Amino acid sequence: MAERLASSASLLPASPSPSTRRAAAAAATIASFPSCSARTGGLRLRPSPSRFSQVAGRGRGGAGGGLRVVRCMAASDAAQLKSAREDIKEILKTTHCHPILVRLGWHDSGTYDKNIEEWPQRGGADGSLRFDPELSHGANAGLTNALKLIQPIKDKYPGITYADLFQLASATAIEEAGGPKIPMKYGRVDITAPEQCPPEGRLPDAGPRLPAEHLREVFYRMGLDDKEIVALSGAHTLGRSRPDRSGWGKPETKYTKDGPGEPGGQSWTAEWLKFDNSYFKDIKEQRDQDLLVLPTDAAIFEDPSFKVYAEKYAEDQEAFFNDYAEAHAKLSNLGAKFDPPEGISLDNDTGATLADEKKVADPAPADDTNGAAPQPEPFVAAKYSYKKRELSDTMKQKIRAEYEGLGGSPEKALQSNYFLNIMIVIAGLAFLTSLVGN
Repeated sequence: MAERLASSASLLPASPSPSTRRAAAAAATIASFPSCSARTGGLRLRPSPSRFSQVAGRGRGGAGGGLRVVRCMAASDAAQLKSAREDIKEILKTTHCHPILVRLGWHDSGTYDKNIEEWPQRGGADGSLRFDPELSHGANAGLTNALKLIQPIKDKYPGITYADLFQLASATAIEEAGGPKIPMKYGRVDITAPEQCPPEGRLPDAGPRLPAEHLREVFYRMGLDDKEIVALSGAHTLGRSRPDRSGWGKPETKYTKDGPGEPGGQSWTAEWLKFDNSYFKDIKEQRDQDLLVLPTDAAIFEDPSFKVYAEKYAEDQEAFFNDYAEAHAKLSNLGAKFDPPEGISLDNDTGATLADEKKVADPAPADDTNGAAPQPEPFVAAKYSYKKRELSDTMKQKIRAEYEGLGGSPEKALQSNYFLNIMIVIAGLAFLTSLVGN
């Protein structure tokens, strides 16, 4: 998959090829994980903003009116994230760099190892991909171009972390290409030094000896299952692969010879900047020799467990979109340390409000009774009979007490007074007799 997304780097002016290219199998990774061996030359790294708290208002007797507002600075500022998202959309319109931005986010988070608990040793979405040691991994060939694209956005919005920016760019690219809305959250904390980068070898290869087993080995290590592996593979609907970068694909096809961007490469689908389920349809049919099918792509229709989902997605795009959105969001959170822990949502007020402003009401002052028993609330009829307002608990208790005083309860009706009933009947008969006599 990575080759396809990696190929989108060609939408930018091609960066100089390294003098010694890494082995094709190491450089070629599945579409969910990007690659790039060039150095960042000139990329400026900014530390994440420090966290602080500020108390607005005062307690009882102060100007705060009994309400304390605790403001917390999260790892990233929600307002800046929203603005950065709009800038990313503009870049996508002018450079058509959707595939490489997807790879950028995937390769930053795809180093996660669920068997390691400590952060950042466990890898994952922590912004480590901005450092040279990780950029030089064979699987990351070409991602320097992605960093060059979004570095101006990072400079413009210093209140967001690289980890969040990488995932924001990836999700936005999917959505702007016609894909599903990704249920993202933000607030990822950045690592601070190259020494914290994960070791090489955690990202998948495109041409392993046993493709299905290799995919499971890599993705199971991240905590993903077969359905999520196949759904994420569907991101190969975007992008193209270039043999001079990954060792895979044709130099040019009828679908890529005219761009957009720098011409060339081989795509997985005919419309390689449109996110849909055509990847699964094309692999299933395999009728067009100009479309790329890697060993890991073919495996999803050859392995019995993978094939169940691949067949489903080829027939049902809505099912693919739903499963892909969940899998993408899960992948983007792998290994991340969030601040605040619940994350920040940009598409509803809940997460952003929790992160930005927590309101804590001061407890009501206790009644000073000097040890005496509390006095009952005085009864005021108007308080309980205003229009159609429901009776208060106090009034309900008063009515219940009177009802139970007559022998009734919620569980049984009032007992009948037989003597009173007989007297009423006699009086009624006497009255009727007098009427008849008259």
